[in-house]
Amino acid sequence: MDYDGGMNEFRFLHAADLHLDSPLLGLTEKSGDYARLVADASRRAFDDMISLAIETDCSFVVLAGDVFDGDLRDTQCGLFFVNGMARLKAAGIRVFMILGNHDAENRFARHLHVTDNVYLFSSTRAETRTMDDLGVAVHGRSFGSRKVEDNIARHYPPPVPGLFNLGILHTACEGREGHETYAPCTVEQLVNHGYDYWALGHVHNREILHEDPYVVYAGNLQGRHAREAGPKGASLVTVRDGEVAGVAHQVLDAVRWASATVDLSTAATHADMTALIRDVVSALVEQAQGRPLALRLELTGTTLLHPGLIRAPHDLQLEVETVLASLSDEIWLERLKVHTHLPERPAVLDPSTGGRIAADIRAAATPDALRAELEQLLTGVLDRMPAHSRTEEMRDSILKDIPARALDLALAVVENPEGGDDAH
Repeated sequence: MDYDGGMNEFRFLHAADLHLDSPLLGLTEKSGDYARLVADASRRAFDDMISLAIETDCSFVVLAGDVFDGDLRDTQCGLFFVNGMARLKAAGIRVFMILGNHDAENRFARHLHVTDNVYLFSSTRAETRTMDDLGVAVHGRSFGSRKVEDNIARHYPPPVPGLFNLGILHTACEGREGHETYAPCTVEQLVNHGYDYWALGHVHNREILHEDPYVVYAGNLQGRHAREAGPKGASLVTVRDGEVAGVAHQVLDAVRWASATVDLSTAATHADMTALIRDVVSALVEQAQGRPLALRLELTGTTLLHPGLIRAPHDLQLEVETVLASLSDEIWLERLKVHTHLPERPAVLDPSTGGRIAADIRAAATPDALRAELEQLLTGVLDRMPAHSRTEEMRDSILKDIPARALDLALAVVENPEGGDDAH
């Protein structure tokens, strides 16, 4: 497009899914000191986002929905947000924001007395705001309710000729695993709409869906659980002569989530195991660049250590936590999963009593048979739990792990009564 605006270069920050004051799930069981350290992670990430916009001389900031959490009731969070907007106003930075599905169900999100540098787009129709000094047209629409199942992007205004056109949209573009299919649309549709940049929200992974024009998910500012691992932040966009000259990911998370798998196939002793764990986690600590680390660790592989690992889970937990503490005093072991196996034994009948019992266990207590019984028990247990604490992930994890572990544990007791390797 031909650019007729005044300045030939400017920057803006594209952020989304701030989820201010959202709890970091699973961290409440840690010590009080660690809990306090991470409790305000989303606020610290937000503060750093404000500072980044100021330090990089951004002309404006785009917030693509889900600034708040749906069930948030603390009005102090709203005041915290307003104070951040006031910092941007003092620096001469404008803000354009839309409400996402979580904001739409929040009782104070749309009633904040925000500073006048902030424009909140309507939830009844898509609107356009122009900045003549920059030669920019910003288009957006807020969610009016949690469930927006229409393709609202179809009704966004056409691009304004001669201006840099930016669309803000909270959407599950072409569907994304783990995200409700709100405001569905396709990349092709957005590309053909004629805008120069689409600032998307709702999906928490950073992703550039298309270039020229750019269609970008900035991801969320702060990971909230183990499925949101890796660096989180916002996108710093440079526009030169009316065209996007660069989209740079800026890391802003205050606490880093990480998931790691350690293959113990080469481990003959516990010393071997801890060395392998140390190597993997050391790299994650380095990548976190001084941030506290919440770690989900999975041990896999075929190893003779297997019986001892599954028979004494508490001892294993302490052993792994000791290794982590030697690397950093800000690592929390969010979950330790053991998916190791014993090497296959020759198919020779063991005539001993233990051998006959093991053969009977293998014949009768298959994982599938145990899983069927467990599923019946689990249905009754979950029905008695509060609705908010029941998740399909919890159910699937139990059905996947427990039957195989029960079989392994029974065989370990029968076939390895002495507990295997004792080289702690």
